[in-house]
Amino acid sequence: MNILVIGANGQIGKQVISQLKDDKEHTVRAMVRKEEQAEAFNKAGVEPVLANLEGTVEELAEAMKGSDAIVFTAGSGGSTGLDKTLLIDLDGAVKTMEAAEQAGISRYIMVSALYAEDRTRWPEQIKPYYVAKHYADKQLEQSSLQYTILRPGGLLNEPGRGKVTTDIEQGESSIPREDVASVIVAVLNAENTYRKAIPLVSGEHLIQEMVQNI
Repeated sequence: MNILVIGANGQIGKQVISQLKDDKEHTVRAMVRKEEQAEAFNKAGVEPVLANLEGTVEELAEAMKGSDAIVFTAGSGGSTGLDKTLLIDLDGAVKTMEAAEQAGISRYIMVSALYAEDRTRWPEQIKPYYVAKHYADKQLEQSSLQYTILRPGGLLNEPGRGKVTTDIEQGESSIPREDVASVIVAVLNAENTYRKAIPLVSGEHLIQEMVQNI
């Protein structure tokens, strides 16, 4: 399977690239928006694709050509304004869905956020981010794509534990980014996860076991 990671220069994106780079079953490409980022991936032996989420749907569809699956891990980041949250986390995400449909790609994995579907649980300080995730997820659910939406809890920069749960009342409130990346890799071919939204936090189940039991 040929996989295009959108947001490849982000923390989860880099982890996904790292896990797939030497995988015999998959070929991975990194979508980035800057030449220097592209050079870094080239040096690491990963083919870069230059494209911008603020570009057109047609440009994004062109960038996706040859892919079998799209992994969306992009985000505007905490240091940008609300305009970028709207343009990247919402409109940028939706444009990639439209582009995937245009390019004839059906498999699409979205990294969302825990409780994105439940307005009563949104943290006040980052509510605009949750609004973007909520409506991007809704648009994906209404698309023709064979999507999997992953909704991780608080993201940690610590080594993955390899154990997660979808039971957000019994598990922890957070999860290492490395484990989120591992779940992305694990669901790529898992047809039982198609057209499903999956909450995700650290827990007691091995990742492969959790995926099998979705």
